[in-house]
Amino acid sequence: MTEDLEPVSRLQSLDQRIAHLQHEIAALPKHIAAIEKTLDGHHRRLEADRAALAANLKDRKRYEEDIKLSEQKISKLRDQTQQAKTNEQFRAFQHEIEFCEKEIRSFEDRILELMTASERFDQNAKKTETAFNQQKKHVDAEKAEAREKTASHQKELNSLRAERQQIVSTMKPSVLASYERIRKKWHGATVLAEAVDSHCSACQIALRPQFLQDLRKGDKLMFCESCGRFLYYNAPVTFEHDLAAHSEPRV
Repeated sequence: MTEDLEPVSRLQSLDQRIAHLQHEIAALPKHIAAIEKTLDGHHRRLEADRAALAANLKDRKRYEEDIKLSEQKISKLRDQTQQAKTNEQFRAFQHEIEFCEKEIRSFEDRILELMTASERFDQNAKKTETAFNQQKKHVDAEKAEAREKTASHQKELNSLRAERQQIVSTMKPSVLASYERIRKKWHGATVLAEAVDSHCSACQIALRPQFLQDLRKGDKLMFCESCGRFLYYNAPVTFEHDLAAHSEPRV
């Protein structure tokens, strides 16, 4: 790898990490919004269950009031029955009393039905409230973690940007311009590729023999003729070379 490619390699690593951190920071609010939406769903169900329970109680009280009115009416009708002067009047009062008693039985049946439904509404409300409280704790914990993670990411991001600026200031303008051009072309993907088995490791296109020969010299910057990335060549390490590198010198 040529001397000019060393800062390119480091810059590529920095930019990839910076992009990752930026993605993480941007994703956290979306994650919080998603779990808050789930929490809102629990809250709406809880409000619906509470509303159903309140409506049930209101209907029961209305029927109880209707029963009281019917009982009061029966009491008055019985007083009037005692004052009836003819059989027709007596039978008319009795008929009204029977009608009111029938209404009372109907109201009582309806109250029993509502009481049964009330138990179900109450159980649903309690389950939904438990789920809501659990989800709220989860959301609160996620928010706290997101704030800590965002602060940590932002701190690292600032440090990486400062390091990036330092590296950029030492690079040749032409090399930096090429780097930014390639990075833009490949949308932040790999800018630097290695020549492996006579192919570009990024696009896998075979390299021309003369091009590969020039690349092996390592005396100038070269770009893949297919994808345009910075290209470098690392000579293979032989067993003898590796053995020599790790051998201790004799005394």
